[in-house]
Order: sequence, then C-alpha cells, then structure tokens
Amino acid sequence: MEEKEEAPAEQTAPDQRREPHAGLLTVSGYELSAKKKEVLSWKWAAKRLEKSRQYWIATTRPDGTPHLMIIWGLWLDESFWFSTGVKSRKARNLAANPKCVIGSDDAAKAVILEGAVELVDATSAEYEKFAKAYEKKYDWNVREMGQPVYRFRPSVGFGLFEKKFDQTATRWVFR
Repeated sequence: MEEKEEAPAEQTAPDQRREPHAGLLTVSGYELSAKKKEVLSWKWAAKRLEKSRQYWIATTRPDGTPHLMIIWGLWLDESFWFSTGVKSRKARNLAANPKCVIGSDDAAKAVILEGAVELVDATSAEYEKFAKAYEKKYDWNVREMGQPVYRFRPSVGFGLFEKKFDQTATRWVFR
C-alpha cells in the first residue's frame, strides 16, 4: 500500500496543542473520485475517539503473529488510555513490543492510530485523572482492579468515512 500526503492540515493558534499534519491518503491500485477531495479534520477524528465505547487494539506476539482484541478506554489529553490485566495476552505483547494499533468502534467512520504505549504510574496525578474519567464513562472503578494502565501516543493515523471514502480518506502524522 503506497501512501501519499496531498493537503496540509489547518493551523492552530500558538497557545493550543498542535494538530497532526493531515493529508489525503492515496493507495496504489485504487481509483479515487475525481470529485472535490478534502481531508477529514482532526476534530472529526478526536470526536469519534471520544465517543467510542469499545476500541480495537492490535498488538504483536513475541513470535511475530498478530493479536487483535476489543478493549475499553478513553481518548484523553491527545492520547488513548486503557488498562488490561498484567497476565493478559495484550499486556505480555506490549511488554515485549510497545508498538500497537488502536481503532475506534465504528468502521463506517473509522479512526485508526498507530503508535506506542507507556506504563502510567498509579501514584501520578494523570493516573487519577484517567481513573475518574474511566469510572464516569464505564461505571467501573479501574483503581480497584490493580492492573497496569497504559498511555498510547499516536505517531500516524487514518480516517476513513465510508460514504465519502474516495474523497476524504485521510492520513495524519503526529509530530
């Protein structure tokens, strides 16, 4: 699959967090529409990440085979946050290789992010912020589980809006 960026993202004010660079996704072998093309905004993507209830996570086993699973999590502070059992396949995979892929729950308006995770210190203020937001969203106290919490930071992302795929398939690059 060949990817090419074609259009710049809109700029944000200097005091705001920088949005990722956006461009149209082109894929060799796919004929895309001759209609007006436009990138999906990062705001569009962030809204879908916030609204999802379930998310897909793809990790890689130590032997190189893929693992795909559904998880609960939050889009919070421009990162994806989640918890999983320390002995789960996901956690064991991430311990060996922190790179993974996160996807939203609606394939017709998909947001797919590639990046890496880091463990969050359970005594930190950011952990507490996550725990409160998680409890509000899922009515579940993640603190009581006593399992690791991960913060996923994206490096590249894709936005796919099925009804206008050939005009809006977007690739975001995070800096």
